Amino acid sequence: MEPMDIVGKSKEDASLPKATMTKIIKEMLPPDVRVARDAQDLLIECCVEFINLISSESNEVCSREEKRTIAPEHVLKALQVLGFGEYIDEVYAAYEQHKLETMDSLKGGKWSNGAEMTEEEALAEQQRMFAEARARMNGGAAPPKEPDSDQTLDS
Repeated sequence: MEPMDIVGKSKEDASLPKATMTKIIKEMLPPDVRVARDAQDLLIECCVEFINLISSESNEVCSREEKRTIAPEHVLKALQVLGFGEYIDEVYAAYEQHKLETMDSLKGGKWSNGAEMTEEEALAEQQRMFAEARARMNGGAAPPKEPDSDQTLDS
């Protein structure tokens, strides 16, 4: 019987995107070095196995602490337990950088341009976008220039 992971797929089903991994491999090597396809596949398999190893140990650390969710501290402790302590500072720095980037993107929001809109401005923008959409649906007729500020969504 094959070993199973938490979601019920066999470990052989776990993989990493080949194109992304190939790009990472190429970025890590000097430009004049080429890597055979078999060697790339082997590196990708090693990365998957490393992730499985770290995940498994992180889960054990989490369980020992009677927690149900693996936290970054559990991953750092797993690295230490598995003998990868020299990477902890670099991993922690990457985690901090990720947190900063994530916070920036969450603060900015998908549609934010950095400035807050008043409710009236948002309503006017919504009406303008509705008018443009109606115009596209009606065969490209020109949208009205500016909706009145007292116009409601019922129109």
